[in-house]
Amino acid sequence: MPERATDEPHAASRTSPLPLAGVRVIALEQAVAAPTCTRQLADLGADVIKVEPPDGGDFARNYDGDMGGLSGHFAWLNRGKRSVVLDLKATEGREALARLLGGADVFVHNLGPGAVERLGCGYEALSAREPGLIWCGISGYGPDGPYRDKKAYDLLLQGEAGVLSVTGSADAMARVGVSVADVGAGLYASGAILAALFGRTRTGRGERIDIAMLECLTEWLTPAIYHWLGQQQVVARVGMRHGQIVPYGVYACADGAVNFAIQNEGQWRRFCAGVLGEPGLADDPRFGTNPDRLRHRAILEPLIEQRFSARSAAEVIAACDAADIPNGRVNDVPGVVAHPQLAARGRWATVDSPVGPIPALLPPLNLLSAPSAMGAIPGLGEHTCAVLRELGYDEVAIARLVDLG
Repeated sequence: MPERATDEPHAASRTSPLPLAGVRVIALEQAVAAPTCTRQLADLGADVIKVEPPDGGDFARNYDGDMGGLSGHFAWLNRGKRSVVLDLKATEGREALARLLGGADVFVHNLGPGAVERLGCGYEALSAREPGLIWCGISGYGPDGPYRDKKAYDLLLQGEAGVLSVTGSADAMARVGVSVADVGAGLYASGAILAALFGRTRTGRGERIDIAMLECLTEWLTPAIYHWLGQQQVVARVGMRHGQIVPYGVYACADGAVNFAIQNEGQWRRFCAGVLGEPGLADDPRFGTNPDRLRHRAILEPLIEQRFSARSAAEVIAACDAADIPNGRVNDVPGVVAHPQLAARGRWATVDSPVGPIPALLPPLNLLSAPSAMGAIPGLGEHTCAVLRELGYDEVAIARLVDLG
C-alpha cells in the first residue's frame, strides 16, 4: 500500500468551513456517472444522502472485491456519503423519499429513462413543491430525441460519440482505459450544480440540469470534428502517438520507451539539436512545420526511433530535460502508485470503510483553506435509522419500517 507523507495532510491546513457545509444532496444513483458527481460535492462538505434499494444497493457495490472484499469502484466514488436503504416500490419508502427531498438543496439521479418520473420525482413535480431545489438528471442521451430511452454504459457511449474511432492503432480501435463518458458526465454535472447553487443565492430559484453522456464526449471530440468539418479528413488512429501533432507520443528506446511532445517550432529546433544531435533536420522542408511533419510522419517517426535505438530511456529523458522538451515516463499502475511526485505532495490519505481503513488519493480540488472532507465509505443502509430520525420518525415508526423491509 502507498505511504502517506503525514497522517492527515489534507486536514491540517483547514481554516474555514468546507464550501458546501449545510448543503443537502439526495442521490438516487448507481454505477459511476452520478456517484462521480456527488462524491465531488461530498468532498466539498455537502451532506450527500445516497438512497439505495434493499436488494443489494448500488450495483457497483458488487463490481469487484478488490479492497478486502469491498468494491474498488464503490470505494472510489462513495466516500463521505450517508447510505439510506428505502424500498421505493413501497408506499412507505416513497413517503420517506418525499420527506428527504423536502429538506434538500440538490437532487441527483441517473436511474433508467422515466424511472424518477414514475416515482413522482420528475422536475415539474418536484419544482412545484420545492421551487428552490436544484434537480440534476444524468443520462446517456438526454431527456428527449430518438435515443431518449436507449440504455447507456460507458463503452457504448465511447462508440456512439466517436471516441473509439480515434483511439487505438491503424488496424484496430481501442477503448479508452478509464470510464471517460461516466467521469466526464459526473464532472460536468458537479460543475453545473455548483453554478446553480451560486445562481440560487441571487434568484432564490432552483434549476433543472440535464447532463447527457453523449454530449459530454462529443464536446471533447471537437478538435477531431473540426478537422472533419474544415478539412474533410478523419483524424487517423495512431496508437500511442498524437493524431494531429508530430512528433508527439511514445517512441521506443533501447530498453523501453519515452513519451515526449513537440508543440511549437522552437521546441522542434531544440529537439533536433539537443536530443537528436541533428540541428540541420529542423530545416528539412519535409519537417519544417507541424503540417509538414504530419504529412511525412511515416519518414520522420522511424528516423527518431532509429536514433533512439542505441540509447536508454533514461538517457533520452535526460537529453529532453536538458533541451527543455516536455517529456515523461510511461508508467504502469504499480509505477503510478509509487510515483514520487504523489508521495512528495502528500496525495495519499486513509479513509474508513466497512472493511477497515483503506488508502485513497486526495481529490485534485486543492482549496487552500478548505481541504476535502475525505469521509468514510458507507455500508449499505448504515445511516438509515439516523436519517429517518432527522426526518421526524420516532422509534416505533422506524421499527415498523424495518419490519416492512
